[in-house]
Amino acid sequence: MSNLPNTFRAFVVDKPQGGTFSRGVRDVSARDLPPGEVTVHVTWSGVNFKDGLAAREDGRVARAYPLIPGIDLAGTVVQSDDNEFPIGSAVLAHGYDIGVARHGGFGELARVPSAWAVALPKALSPREAMEIGTAGFTAAMSVAALEERGLRPGDGPVLVTGASGGVGSAAIAILASRGHEVWGATGKTEEHDRLRDLGAAGFLTRDEVTAPGRPLERERWAGAVDTVGAATLPYALRTLRIGAAVASSGNASGAELATTVFPFILRGCALLGMDSANMAIDRRRALWQRLASDLLPRGVADGITEVTLDTLEPALDGIHAGQARGRWLVRVGE
Repeated sequence: MSNLPNTFRAFVVDKPQGGTFSRGVRDVSARDLPPGEVTVHVTWSGVNFKDGLAAREDGRVARAYPLIPGIDLAGTVVQSDDNEFPIGSAVLAHGYDIGVARHGGFGELARVPSAWAVALPKALSPREAMEIGTAGFTAAMSVAALEERGLRPGDGPVLVTGASGGVGSAAIAILASRGHEVWGATGKTEEHDRLRDLGAAGFLTRDEVTAPGRPLERERWAGAVDTVGAATLPYALRTLRIGAAVASSGNASGAELATTVFPFILRGCALLGMDSANMAIDRRRALWQRLASDLLPRGVADGITEVTLDTLEPALDGIHAGQARGRWLVRVGE
């Protein structure tokens, strides 16, 4: 066992019962860390859409106060009750209740159950792991699911909605590196050059993928990764080719889905839900090994904006407002 500092710096959101919502950087007692076998000195985290919600009074994500948000984290083990994670080893964790019901990655210390921890693949540094982060993990999960269902390079174009965001950018990079023709849907034309560098072959405007349409339209896509939700998922479904699938991971535009049964019963299409938060740990660890090799989203580091705990608030507000360009990376500790 190693000695922990008495306090550590963290970005905390709080709403005492009957009190006023607040957020900001403050010192937190190490005694307030939740139970768990692995204590991590956090060096890097990332800003995800769920973090933006957790940092808002009306976000309906935080399930406990006070809370240190940050649904993903990477760093070095400083205290451990599990021989699989020795002191000094590099580790990452994300999903489950991290950053929503128990303290997460926006603090210099974090404690997680060993059953939630992932030994950092040797090919990745903690910073590189968080450059990928939950967004890259979700993108890799989506591509793997589409390919497991039969999608192969050469089958036809693959659509990615919300292409300029963290999940969308990573999905484009992974799909392109695996030989797929990938098209991005984004309302941010200024992002086209960056997305072309990641491998995008072409683009759709926001209006093209959000306008109302017929229950079924011309078959166009051999597969799709939808990161937006209510506004774009109906378009993806009604334009899939026979037997194709869409991997759905986002609800930035809303959670309701207005569609028909026709894509499913007339074209045999599938809607694949991507729940990265609750993936079983064995599958999670295996996917991270692939993220360090054949599913590595090359080039996504070029879209990184680095912030610190002290400059985190604008990023949290920006991701909720749809201003994401790639990913915000949080330097938490040294």
